[in-house]
Amino acid sequence: MSLPVVQFAAILLTALALVPSGAHALALRNKIKMPQERYFAAQQIYRGWALTGIAPAAAVVVDLCLAYLVRDRPVAAWFSLTGGLCLAATLLIFFVRIWPANQATDDWVSTPPEWPDLRRRWEYGHAVSAGLILVGLCLVTAGALVD
Repeated sequence: MSLPVVQFAAILLTALALVPSGAHALALRNKIKMPQERYFAAQQIYRGWALTGIAPAAAVVVDLCLAYLVRDRPVAAWFSLTGGLCLAATLLIFFVRIWPANQATDDWVSTPPEWPDLRRRWEYGHAVSAGLILVGLCLVTAGALVD
């Protein structure tokens, strides 16, 4: 595969990873103070969004492959590697903060006593992820441009 194709794929997949996280981050301000019943109802709009996890996982792989391909160009390699690591961090956040909240609430249909804490973990986990993906997108794009 040619370098421009890998650069394009890295930028595209990283941008696609930003879409769902960005949507969650933008909704945070309106959702974080909702009462339990309305919040749980609003959470149901995310049914079927599990497939959106493909983009960040694929972005990690392609971003790191790009870093390897440009390893003889230190600046481009650093941008691509760091961008890929930002995306990898979002997967860690998902499995440590977000997914356990989904599990504890049966995907937001059961109400455990600690649901307000779970909501904070879920909402702020997505917000931090969106920020990391945005930084990752900027880094991967910069890596392609300096090349």
